[in-house]
Amino acid sequence: MTATLPAPAARPAHRDPHVLRWLGAYTASTLGSSVYHLALSWAAVRDGTPAEAGLVMAVSAVPRALLMLGGGVVADRFGPRRVVVVSDTVRCLVVLGVAALLTLTTPALWVLAAVALVFGTVDALFLPAVGALPPRIAPRDQLARVQGMRGLAQRAGLVLGAPLGGLAVALGGAAAAFGVAGLLFALSLPLLLALRITPLARDTPAREGTALRDFLDGLRYIRRHRVLGPLMIVVALSDLGFVGPLNVGLALLSDARGWGAAGIGWILAGFGTGAGAASLLLTVRGRIPRAGAVLGWTIALGAVSIGALAYVPLLPVAVAVALSVGLLAGLSGALCGALTQTECDPAYLGRVTAVSSFFSLGVAPLSFPLTGTAAGLWGLGPVYVASAAVCALGGVYGLSVRALRRAELPRTAPPAPSAPAPSPPAPTSAPAPSPPAPTSAPA
Repeated sequence: MTATLPAPAARPAHRDPHVLRWLGAYTASTLGSSVYHLALSWAAVRDGTPAEAGLVMAVSAVPRALLMLGGGVVADRFGPRRVVVVSDTVRCLVVLGVAALLTLTTPALWVLAAVALVFGTVDALFLPAVGALPPRIAPRDQLARVQGMRGLAQRAGLVLGAPLGGLAVALGGAAAAFGVAGLLFALSLPLLLALRITPLARDTPAREGTALRDFLDGLRYIRRHRVLGPLMIVVALSDLGFVGPLNVGLALLSDARGWGAAGIGWILAGFGTGAGAASLLLTVRGRIPRAGAVLGWTIALGAVSIGALAYVPLLPVAVAVALSVGLLAGLSGALCGALTQTECDPAYLGRVTAVSSFFSLGVAPLSFPLTGTAAGLWGLGPVYVASAAVCALGGVYGLSVRALRRAELPRTAPPAPSAPAPSPPAPTSAPAPSPPAPTSAPA
């Protein structure tokens, strides 16, 4: 009898060529998006008033917020890779078209606004789809590591995108910057097309229903899920209390302390370093034990650091506090993504990712004008404390829900032991009789 050899153990995500292709495509797309936004803002400022430039930049956010939830339905219906490939193709063609137009003439502001509108619409499709893709290219026990790698790619896009876009603008103006962004989107396409997608269980959602029915079905699925429902509330509260102080509030704080633009840069560098360290930790470890409890505690402790930031008098101390905020927020954000992907039925992953992205990118930025107005009325201290309280409420709520508090990430499967080689038969004094010839070929 021939021994059956065990299947080889799955490679960790950071050594899987398909995950690395996805990471390269995601990094190129993130860099392209950063360069595009810088190019758009530069072109709008050069051709219009500051108010008109701000309006052009805001146009992208409107369709992204309004269509994000519908983008999740599209990702679940047609498959996330197809939606990501089409989205990056459209972004590539549109941005390269703007680069060519700027080379030949100076377009009116309405043209830039139309480009921003198209880009925001495509983003509403791209973001849910890219969030639903990792479970189709990596095993469940590697999804936390993939989230860490995705966080590193996001940091790289933010840190390298602005200098790259600035260099392109300095050398060739907005047309060159748009051209660089288009080439980066084009770079992501062959990497995405080379991905090998693994079919998942129950990964064939029915298409006979309407899009509205699919959307409502996704909301019901989230509401009834014992982990995902509370997790979406945690995401909404934590982001709502986080983005105001770290965006509008940070500029006001730096101005009040006399730190200037350089102070904003140093504080953001501290935050980025902490967030990058959290992503690197998750990439290396691959799994955080008691993920649900760690998620709640990191949000609550991060909220304390946010509140303390308003009362720090010295810039070096503020940078250190921002580093702790980045470390805790980066870890909690990666755990949110990993728990979403491991807990969710694959047929609903696009819609669940869309709901999470809607709270983070659609609802939370609405706190920007509220933060500025409240700071003018009551000062920075109370605003930071109130925002920190909202963020902490998300962490405390997560810890109070037993199913979420006890949620775990899948354990990495240990390599299967090698099967021992079969022992040869003991020799006998007489040879064994030959078996009769088979009457039919073996199956």
